[in-house]
Amino acid sequence: MNMTRRRAFGLIAASTLLAACGKSVKLAAIAPGKTVLAFGDSVTFGTGAAPGEDWPSLIAARTGWRVINAGVPGDTAEAGKNRLPALLAEHRPDLVIVEIGGNDFLRRRPDELVKEDIRQMLREIRQQGAAAVLVAVPAFSLMSAVGKPADSPIYQALGKEEKIPVIADVFSGVLGRAELRADPIHPNAQGYARMAAEMTDRLRELGLFSGSR
Repeated sequence: MNMTRRRAFGLIAASTLLAACGKSVKLAAIAPGKTVLAFGDSVTFGTGAAPGEDWPSLIAARTGWRVINAGVPGDTAEAGKNRLPALLAEHRPDLVIVEIGGNDFLRRRPDELVKEDIRQMLREIRQQGAAAVLVAVPAFSLMSAVGKPADSPIYQALGKEEKIPVIADVFSGVLGRAELRADPIHPNAQGYARMAAEMTDRLRELGLFSGSR
């Protein structure tokens, strides 16, 4: 078994065991300086805030990781599954944080299709020997625009089915507070700072980061 396959097998086995126990999944720690790919749409890109105020940049500052911001405004899970392989080949990340699906929901694509597109991405990531973490995205609707947004159920379902850690209630929690958003679907600088802080806490709980930045 070569190094890449051994590493991938270890990540999958650890995720499966801990998920089955009903506890927080623990993954191998990623040292400062290692490459992390933040893959997603405008919320990963940082729309609604100034350059450097996006959550990937803020997580990089907190962890010391080399975080590549691969957020593309307007991107969908349907399109993202096709651009991901080239990014994995180019950057060979140790970890990929996936935040995508909101634009699919806005375009009213069926949830099952969005779910399967994201599933394909998660499997591609694992096949390349990287760890994957999924960020839950709200199921945008007219009701969520006037009330408290809630994560789409497809993310928790994918987490259980694919044995992938899910960062839940962070993005939706930010959008639920008017002072943290630039518009109904994008955080502002303060919102991205909140996202980065809470996401770093979750990444620490997963064992990926042990620092105190």
